[in-house]
Amino acid sequence: MSASSSLPAPASQAAKAALSAALADNPTPTSSNGPSPEDGSEPGEIQEVDMQAQAEDIRTVFSDPSNFNVKHPLYSPWTLWFDSPATKGRNLPQTPMTSFPQTPIAQTPGAAAAGGWMDDIKRVITFDSVEEFWGLYNHIVPPSQLPQKANYYLFKEGIIPAWEDEANKNGGKWSIQLPKEKNRASVDKMWLYTMLAAIGETFDPYLTSGEASEPHPQSLITGVIVSTRPQFYRLSIWTRLAPTGGGEEEKLRERIETVGRHFKTSVLGYPESQKLSGPLATEVEFLSHKDSEKKGKTAKKIIV
Repeated sequence: MSASSSLPAPASQAAKAALSAALADNPTPTSSNGPSPEDGSEPGEIQEVDMQAQAEDIRTVFSDPSNFNVKHPLYSPWTLWFDSPATKGRNLPQTPMTSFPQTPIAQTPGAAAAGGWMDDIKRVITFDSVEEFWGLYNHIVPPSQLPQKANYYLFKEGIIPAWEDEANKNGGKWSIQLPKEKNRASVDKMWLYTMLAAIGETFDPYLTSGEASEPHPQSLITGVIVSTRPQFYRLSIWTRLAPTGGGEEEKLRERIETVGRHFKTSVLGYPESQKLSGPLATEVEFLSHKDSEKKGKTAKKIIV
């Protein structure tokens, strides 16, 4: 997807923040002895700063998607993974699908436990700044243009997109399934806002409410996924933990439900009271990975 002069609101805000911070980090040099004689100003007079001249050497991802020099770090590094029928049993082709080379999967216990599941999932790139995210986003194909049975997985660095990973094995996922033809025009925006909420750490109320006492608290969110299928799209948010029904888990369940409500209303843009299920469609619903393995027989869903 190429960069555009018409940016979504989050992108525009990020661009302005990047420019402002860069200008603050690169002030115009001044002399401690006052202005030079040739500038015609009086001693102590405040000089007008030429912001345009200062900005000439600042390249954000929006002005130069490949060679930007301004970076704002994210709370955590993230890795994009990808698979499709074209990646089965072979290396990720260098096509318009992505201009980034694949890198090998670390041989973690989770990757070993996942076995063949991870063989066809290709690691695309790891990034840790706002600018690198937009550089990536500007160079990959959006979900609406992906082939059938393709998936993007955006997970925190060190976590593979598999239930067997240590960070995922006790968790679950919020997901929504949307009919393809009715949502082809909106799925790209939904996926973009899902990614922005994930890397911006706005899903988990524990991080945004000020309740966390640790200097670098751990988020519930491990990754987000978009999947394309012949008749529908699926968007998912994976969590580290899932309620098991124990009496002491009220706070965890409340935290999980808040993630789902934020996903439905603030990210996807639906009213909280709106019913979404129908032909090929589901509500925004949560299911633990362990219940998912039961294939619905005794699974307990949380719906918002």
